[in-house]
Amino acid sequence: MAEEKKVPNLKAKYQKEVAPALMQKFGYKSPMQIPRLEKIVVNCACGEARDNAKVLEAVVGDLTKITGQKAIVTKAKKSVANFKLREGMPIGAKVTLRGDRMWEFLDRLFNVALPRVRDFRGINPNAFDGRGNYALGLKEQLIFPEIEYDKIDKIRGMDVVLCTTAQTDEEAKELLTQIGAPFAAG
Repeated sequence: MAEEKKVPNLKAKYQKEVAPALMQKFGYKSPMQIPRLEKIVVNCACGEARDNAKVLEAVVGDLTKITGQKAIVTKAKKSVANFKLREGMPIGAKVTLRGDRMWEFLDRLFNVALPRVRDFRGINPNAFDGRGNYALGLKEQLIFPEIEYDKIDKIRGMDVVLCTTAQTDEEAKELLTQIGAPFAAG
């Protein structure tokens, strides 16, 4: 007996409500023109990893708990003398989410994690890159319920990049707004 796979809430909302609304608003001729979420990249850089290998293990562990997918270690591309950094040294970790995991993470980010940020008034509506991708910086990993306060060694920030197939920032903003991104007013 084949087990029926559950579709993530945001993905179902995108398919039923958001895609038809975007098609009507922008007047696309083909359903393939409708902007969609391609991937989410969660990145955490830690400069102190070059001195202490344990720090990198903690970062990888935190990212793995938050995203539900094993994080990969990123290495320096160039040597920088001022930072005492050599090419190939491990300096951070990242996770690239696609498919259902991406939708589940986005749902948790918008509905659970971001409202837990102190003095949260919404995310910056001007953080688009000009090609329809949105970058968001988080100051601490504690806003995610998966992270236990007692078990962390240091508060670290991370970057979350939402990559879309939208051609313009206007289309991407409309897509994220319809999905449920809590943009700040004004």
